[in-house]
Amino acid sequence: MFEGKKIFIFGMARSGYEAAKLLKKHNNEIVLVDGKKQDKEKVKELEELGVIIHIDEDSSKYLDDSFDYVVKNPGISNENVLVKKAEGFGIPVINEVELAYHFLPKVKLVCTTGSNGKTTTTTLIYNIIKRYTDNVHMCGNMGIPLSKMIDDIKENDILIMEISSQQLNNFKDFKPDIAVLTNLIPVHIDFFGTYENYKNIKKRIFKNFDDNSLAILNLENEDVVNLTKDIKGRKEYFSSKRVSDCYYKDGAIYFENEKIINTNDIVIKGMHNYENIMCAILVMKELNIPNKYIIEELETFKGVEHRIEYVKELNGRKFYNDSKATNTVSTRIALDSFNTPVILIMGGLDRGHSFDELNDHLKHVKYIICYGETKERIKAWAKPECKVVDNLEEATKKAYELSSVGDTILLSPACASWDQFNSFEERGTLYKEVINKL
Repeated sequence: MFEGKKIFIFGMARSGYEAAKLLKKHNNEIVLVDGKKQDKEKVKELEELGVIIHIDEDSSKYLDDSFDYVVKNPGISNENVLVKKAEGFGIPVINEVELAYHFLPKVKLVCTTGSNGKTTTTTLIYNIIKRYTDNVHMCGNMGIPLSKMIDDIKENDILIMEISSQQLNNFKDFKPDIAVLTNLIPVHIDFFGTYENYKNIKKRIFKNFDDNSLAILNLENEDVVNLTKDIKGRKEYFSSKRVSDCYYKDGAIYFENEKIINTNDIVIKGMHNYENIMCAILVMKELNIPNKYIIEELETFKGVEHRIEYVKELNGRKFYNDSKATNTVSTRIALDSFNTPVILIMGGLDRGHSFDELNDHLKHVKYIICYGETKERIKAWAKPECKVVDNLEEATKKAYELSSVGDTILLSPACASWDQFNSFEERGTLYKEVINKL
C-alpha cells in the first residue's frame, strides 16, 4: 500500500520525522513541509535519506495532484488550506498512526482514548503487562510515534497505544482489538468546532469494530454511554458508584464481585485514578493476566511524568509538574490534590476557553503566575493575586521568589503548549530544568 508511492508529509515534529524515515525504507518519494524552523540535525538526516524538505509558511504551493497520499500532523485541522487542497485533488489525507498501522504485523492492539486519564491508563496497562511478559510495547499520543517502533514489534506481541482525538480525526482502517474510552467532557472545541463533533470523532476508535472487539466504557459518564449505544462488539463497564463489570465499593476495587485490591494499598490516590485503574483491570481480565501482576504494579505505581509529577523539594518548597494539564478539568483535578498553600503557574495557547470552571477550586491558591498567549485573559479572570510574565522560565523563577516554606509550586497550565513549545513534554521538561537551576 505504501511502496513506491509519492507522499506529501504536512508538519514535521516527531510524527512527521518518524513517518518520513519509515516511508523511505519502503522506496517512497517524500516531500515534507513545515511552516516552522525544525531541528537542524533531524532535517539534515532526512535530507541525506532523500527527503525533500521545505520550511515555508505557504506550504500548500508544494502540493499538486501528483501525490498519492498526504500524511498530516494530528495537530493540523482538517479545515487547513492545504488539507482542503488535497481533498480537492482527491488525495487521501491520513496521519502518522494510520500510516504506521498498515506496517504492523498481527498483534493484540489495545488503545486508550478519552478527555482525561489517557496517559495514566495507558501507562498502567503497559506496566502491568510488562510484569507478565516482555512481548509488549507502548506508544502513541504520549510522545512515541508508532512509526518509530515498527521494526521492534513482532507478530503476536501486545501493543498498547494512547490515542488522541486529533489522531482519530484522520483514521480510516485503524482497528484496535480492545478500546478504552475513559470519559468525555467538552474539550478541544476550538479544534473540532462543537462538542458534538468532538464526541463523534472520539467514536471513531470503534469505527472498524467487529463481534470480537471489546469496548471498555465509563458507566458514570452519560455521554460515553449514549455515544456507544450502537457500536459493534462487546461492552464492559467500569463504575465509581455502582456495581458493574469493574467497580469501586467501600474502599476497594472489584471485578465481578471479586475484590482485586483495597484502595489503601494503591499508591496513587483520587477517584479519577481509581477509574483509570478499573480500565486497566478490565484489560488484564480480557488478556487473562493474573491478579498478582495487577496488585504488584498498583502497590508501587507513582503516576506518570508531567501529570502531577513530584519534581523536588527546595528550601521547604515542593515543586510539581502537571504540564499534561492542557484543559481546566485537568488543572481542577490537580488543584484538588493539594491542601497546602499553592502558587499556580498557568498559561499557553489561547483556545478561547473560559477559566471559570476553576473558580471553586482556588481556596489553597496564594498566587497565580501566568504567561503565554492567555496571560492577559488569565490576569483578567484571576481572583487570587496574579503576576504576568512572558515565558515559563520567568514564571518559575517568579513563583519561587514569591513562595514561603511549606508552599507547593504547581505548573498546571490549563492550556495547550503550542504557543511556545512543540509539546507538553517539552514544556514540562523545561520547567524541571529551570527548577534544578534555582
